[in-house]
Amino acid sequence: MTGREGGKKKPLKAPKKKNANADVDEDDKAFQQKQKEEQRKLKELKDKAAKGGPLVSGGIKKSGKK
Repeated sequence: MTGREGGKKKPLKAPKKKNANADVDEDDKAFQQKQKEEQRKLKELKDKAAKGGPLVSGGIKKSGKK
């Protein structure tokens, strides 16, 4: 038994993937476009929220002196 024979044999080429856009009708395209717009709007809102800084100031601030 040589080292080449051991283990699971793999196929030489991966099977070709089916083209997903071939069966998509107009309703599906509109739905996908709507979802992309929503994702873009959510990302913009998240970016704006991140730039704004902390939402809660934390109440009374201590000076550190005693």
